Amino acid sequence: MTSSKAIGMIVSLSLGVVLFEGVLAVKTAKARWASLQTQTAAVPKVPPGDSFHGEEIYYVKCNVCHTAIAKLAPSLQDVYKRNLASGQPGNDQTVTEKLMKGGPYMPSYQHTLGEKDLADLLSYLREGKCCPDPENPPSNPLYRAPASSQRVLLKDAAGLNLRGGPKGLVRSSKGDLLEGMIVQLISQETSIRTTVYSNEEGRYEFPRLPAGSYTLRIARPLEFKPYQRDHLRIDGAAPMPDIVLERITETEFLPPTPEIADQLTGAEYLMNISGTGQDKKAFSNGCSCHVYNQVFRNRYDERSWGVIVNRMLRLTIPLAHRDLSDRRGSKEDIDRLVKWLATARGPGAKDAPFRVLPRPSGAATRAIITEYELPRLRLFPHDVAGDANGNIWFTSHRTAIVGVLDPRTGVVKEQRIPSTPGVAPGTHWVAVDPKGMVWMSQNWAHQILKFDPQTETFKVVQLPHHEVPLNSPNAGNMALAPDGSIWEERAGAITKMNPETGEYLARYPLKKFPGTYENMISKDGNFWCGGGSPHDYVACLDIRTGEVLELHTPSPRANPARGGFDPEGNAWFGGRGGTVQGGLLIKFDAKTRRLREYTPPTPTTFYEAMPDKNGEVWAGELQGGRIARFNPRTERWIEYVTPEPMVYDRRNWIDNSTDPVSVWYVDHYGRMVHIQPLE
Repeated sequence: MTSSKAIGMIVSLSLGVVLFEGVLAVKTAKARWASLQTQTAAVPKVPPGDSFHGEEIYYVKCNVCHTAIAKLAPSLQDVYKRNLASGQPGNDQTVTEKLMKGGPYMPSYQHTLGEKDLADLLSYLREGKCCPDPENPPSNPLYRAPASSQRVLLKDAAGLNLRGGPKGLVRSSKGDLLEGMIVQLISQETSIRTTVYSNEEGRYEFPRLPAGSYTLRIARPLEFKPYQRDHLRIDGAAPMPDIVLERITETEFLPPTPEIADQLTGAEYLMNISGTGQDKKAFSNGCSCHVYNQVFRNRYDERSWGVIVNRMLRLTIPLAHRDLSDRRGSKEDIDRLVKWLATARGPGAKDAPFRVLPRPSGAATRAIITEYELPRLRLFPHDVAGDANGNIWFTSHRTAIVGVLDPRTGVVKEQRIPSTPGVAPGTHWVAVDPKGMVWMSQNWAHQILKFDPQTETFKVVQLPHHEVPLNSPNAGNMALAPDGSIWEERAGAITKMNPETGEYLARYPLKKFPGTYENMISKDGNFWCGGGSPHDYVACLDIRTGEVLELHTPSPRANPARGGFDPEGNAWFGGRGGTVQGGLLIKFDAKTRRLREYTPPTPTTFYEAMPDKNGEVWAGELQGGRIARFNPRTERWIEYVTPEPMVYDRRNWIDNSTDPVSVWYVDHYGRMVHIQPLE
């Protein structure tokens, strides 16, 4: 077994730093990084803390084991009112000692928690609030529903009126015109962020925006000093003052400062971190669900990295114990991985000057990206789907909240899903049928939900039980067929289900492969296909004949995940691996019945690939900070660089009613994103 299999599940929230969503990430970047770089003493003096921030730290570092549902580790509720597992009384000193030293199954946080983070975490534990409640995630202070007077103009911004707004010029302090700069206006009334790009002449133009007060800034300035102007009054096509940027260095290497590091994509992080190509490829093969930044912003000693790797290999999710002995690899493989992490991201690891990827140019600058805040934090959204009225529905992977955005008003309406006692809340897949009913999957409770937007009521559809226990991932990705049936690979067989009852209507066993991650149905309802992530195969079914075709991908560890059918009936998948540099796009050719692979220009990975009505394929670059647009006929790639460095796109929805088509996705870090190309 390869070392890449040994690390298949090492990355979870237990590795993450405290990640805030949207522009909160910008505001807290410096403090976060400084905290990470601070090496604390064995028992540091603890200043007063912020319990809200402490809850965030708890959620990403402790909640993966110390949860109310999983009970994989002792509860930390009221830990200051009783003794620890060691028998010592719970107080600042004993809890700090435990955090700094760790334990047999707990990493030491001595090198990754600074004094401020530690104080905030202790403040949260001192209040006795444990654990974070997935039924009631905290409100997002940045979400502001637009006033009714602004909603008419928002309708214009959400539609086809892609010109006619503020315009200006970007140049350097030496007078050079700058192409590919990410220019952003943030509404101070709604927090909606609108992004455009400077062209080869340094010029940019926004769409028509609601009149109001805005912040103008350059997102991800990288080699330039930050630029931001607050409280700008915008009304119509007002000319903007020139944006003049000053370089921070005259070389191609950027200083490894907190401000620069916070702008790096995962691909840029991996490109800059020490290690062999074999080390990095093994890591990228295994870290195929999560952004690299969650790992590389941390510092642990070798023992702690070993604890974390073992935790991810044996306890794959924060809800249930699941021994993945078939993915563990040899002891030598695992030891190699741990040693690389301890070297590349150990207590003494220092970053060399950074190299970064090129800025967008040409067609990649001709697009508009709009980002909407969601009403709550820690939703960890998963999928989106649009309805006939232009509303965008989204699921939440780890809470009881689902919602729908009306782009014409900017308002998000929430719904609370039915709870299942003893089971974690959370939804995964979502689709809207021709009657307007919204279908969702609950991958922890193993159920289907049907939501009627008119009556605002849910119907819970139980699925037949099989060997996967509740609170383990199952009943995730599904497909809604034209005849109204729902399809999913279950227990080694492609399964057609009655969505109203959960009854199995037909089953087509797989012969070569154990199962698939994706389930997709062609628009004519004649074909089903699924990718065998985390492996290297694709399965397809001719529903008319019952023939099942199972194919290995040309590249090993291609890891085909999610996707869709193009107008010619070909199936496309996002590949999380398969190349030395990262992932690729995978096409099942319906005519030749063969697989073909396409390598992107940026070293990145893909979670999904979705074709539009014209046959072009759209895919979020999970580690590249880009949205890829690929034309199979010409093999031309256009990569739209996003204003945030992390693109956590697990499912996009293409609005084929617009011209050009536009793309929606909900980022796992809590923002709704709309990409509108200008050509």
